[in-house]
Amino acid sequence: MEKVLVTGGLGYIGSHTAVVLAQAGYEVEIVDNLSNSDLRALGRISELAGREVKFHRLDLLDEKATDRLFEETKPDGVIHFAGLKAVGESVSDPQRYYQVNLGSTLSLTKAMAAHGCRTLVFSSSATVYAENPVQPLPESATLGAANPYGRTKLMIEEILADLYHADPRWQIAALRYFNPVGAHPSGRIGENPRGIPNNLVPFLTQVATGQREYLAVFGNDYPTPDGTGVRDYIHVMDLAEAHQVALAYLTKHGGHHTWNLGSGQGHSVLQVIQAFEEANQIAIPYQIAPRRPGDIALYYADPSLARAELGWHTTRNLHDMCRDAWSWQRNNPDGYNS
Repeated sequence: MEKVLVTGGLGYIGSHTAVVLAQAGYEVEIVDNLSNSDLRALGRISELAGREVKFHRLDLLDEKATDRLFEETKPDGVIHFAGLKAVGESVSDPQRYYQVNLGSTLSLTKAMAAHGCRTLVFSSSATVYAENPVQPLPESATLGAANPYGRTKLMIEEILADLYHADPRWQIAALRYFNPVGAHPSGRIGENPRGIPNNLVPFLTQVATGQREYLAVFGNDYPTPDGTGVRDYIHVMDLAEAHQVALAYLTKHGGHHTWNLGSGQGHSVLQVIQAFEEANQIAIPYQIAPRRPGDIALYYADPSLARAELGWHTTRNLHDMCRDAWSWQRNNPDGYNS
């Protein structure tokens, strides 16, 4: 495999994966409609990769434009990140999430099939799992997403499984991420949320810069060691490397696969705060707030299948994540606007 198309490649995880792929020798071309990303990331991706990464501004919902893209670029494989991703927004505007996430995937796979490109790595999510008493979560755990965002991911997984069963020439991997954090160690690319961050670490780094007064910790009465929610955090560079490994696996072995991507360890909100303070020598003011509706006490991955089949496992710890997240935020306090 030589040429890879990365949809949503200017976003948080996509940009890091594009760098890893280009450094591994792939010819990388990015497709993005810039609805939740920044064109200024492109130059930094090429800079870090040490080679030009081409860019196509395009909305995958436009089937004719997507078909023309494949006619023009003739990629060997696709990594599909493009889609809307805010859980809260999906609850308030479910129609948009179903239209964009499902529609763009159908348009993409239609163009892929028409042009003989059947290798696809899909950016799925641990939100496809039902609230489950079994921890850590294996890929066989009960599925049942709790919000429209998670349901779009689960529906896309089912669409891709049906594609494979209808035509086994497809080579498909669905990667279920847990909680991606951190940034490229250079501090040149990182998470660039618009408005108030939805996730813990970007909010925490904005408190560290003084953009936010304090961090709200939602609930300290969960049945966890310190009462705060426990999640499986994974460094975005470990995650990016997993996409490259999954792509290589598909090229060699084919088939249809689902893998959890996580560390296999749970960390509480208070542990993340402590790790950030220790890694960066910065005090983080926080206040306990009521639980948020829909939040669960804990979930973390069983990543043993990815280790066994891909030979992949995380190599960066929570301190690395906190250090690199702060390096990005400190150097880019207003994201790519800095």
